[in-house]
Amino acid sequence: MNRVIRTATTLLTVYYAYMLEYRAELILWALSGSLPLILMGVWIQAAQGGRFGLEPEELVRYFLAVFLVRQFTVVWVVWEFEKEVVQGKLSPRLLQPLDPVWHHVAAHLSERLARLPFAIALVTLFFFLYPQAFWLPSIKTLLLFLLVTGLAFALRFLIQYTFALFAFWTERASAIEQFWLLFYLFLSGLIAPLELFPAPVREVVLWTPFPYLVHFPAAILVGLEVDVVRGLLSILGWGALFFVWNRWLWRRGLKHYSGMGA
Repeated sequence: MNRVIRTATTLLTVYYAYMLEYRAELILWALSGSLPLILMGVWIQAAQGGRFGLEPEELVRYFLAVFLVRQFTVVWVVWEFEKEVVQGKLSPRLLQPLDPVWHHVAAHLSERLARLPFAIALVTLFFFLYPQAFWLPSIKTLLLFLLVTGLAFALRFLIQYTFALFAFWTERASAIEQFWLLFYLFLSGLIAPLELFPAPVREVVLWTPFPYLVHFPAAILVGLEVDVVRGLLSILGWGALFFVWNRWLWRRGLKHYSGMGA
């Protein structure tokens, strides 16, 4: 256990220092996640002129919550792993007594810590511009939101890392992620809350992993009605499915990788 703690601490410290070297880039990354805030203005105007299930103030809070969820669940492992395989940088890491995935996990967690001050600054600016949308969730709601957001990040990372393993067979594994991203944008609640979807469509979407990556944690934070038990079970179920697929691809991929002379 002590060895695991020392290894985790070392990885997080190293990658956190690495992330701090690129503060300006972190600001751009944080701003790049502001799409929900842009869409917020569009939906507010639509809500004022039409009949929606959410009031304009609820939409403002929802898209702010989506912005926060996106800040802490963004993943880029497929591009990093693809580069490692194509350029042969994975080989030295395979010699280490540590699964290479933990380097990527540490990099992502460290980036979350480095990004946090910028996210807080953007939220503060948001409430300065929209003071009528200010609200304070209860401690119970906040803790549940943090738990679900952490699970959403784990699922998002696991899904993308599974796609990344196809880099053992193709040089463009990231193309799979880009195709998946089309469904992610429209079905996760990033473009529009699921409450605005027709009921039959919403029920079908809830059987996919997409809503639990964005909409589910965001809805919890702003107090929208969600089935918490179903959401948690769905995240764990999809996580187990992708974990099994991931480990199978990893074992098959390593054989193929070594067969190529690495």
